[in-house]
Amino acid sequence: MTVLEERIEKLIAPAIAAAGFDLVRVKMTGAEVRTLQIMAERPDHTMSAEDCAKLSRALSPILEEADPISGSYRLEVSSPGIDRPLVRLKDYDDWRGYEAKIELNRLIEGRKKFKGVLAGVDGDNVCLDIEGEDETALIPFAWISSAKLALTEELIRESLKAAKTASKEKKHDDQGDFQ
Repeated sequence: MTVLEERIEKLIAPAIAAAGFDLVRVKMTGAEVRTLQIMAERPDHTMSAEDCAKLSRALSPILEEADPISGSYRLEVSSPGIDRPLVRLKDYDDWRGYEAKIELNRLIEGRKKFKGVLAGVDGDNVCLDIEGEDETALIPFAWISSAKLALTEELIRESLKAAKTASKEKKHDDQGDFQ
């Protein structure tokens, strides 16, 4: 994470938490047209288009007042998506049992890329069950340059199920208890 991304994260994190969301990632992209990408989600790992719009409306005045980015930029508030990036140590524990792709910032046994089933965390290490290996690999979190969930049928099925549950809960909340 760059110094600018860290500064923006500190600026917006309280507002995101106050709105009932968890901040997943802050990232600046682009050269000519810069984009500030803010990934967030509800504690149940869901995020609707309506949630993104609500959060964008809450963050815009904060970013406008603090003006942490010189020049013009585009604000993009999104969900992490199904094959979400794994950026926080807790992500590796939250998504235990799911397949992930991990790329390191150094070679381990002659390679940087690993694929396996997440087995949680152990201190500051990510536990990964790699196919063909007898023991669970312990990968220092600090060595991970990028990681994301692998798009599998199981992940898609679980994601659709969570979205359906969240939609039912929202519908119930919107209707209230007027029976």
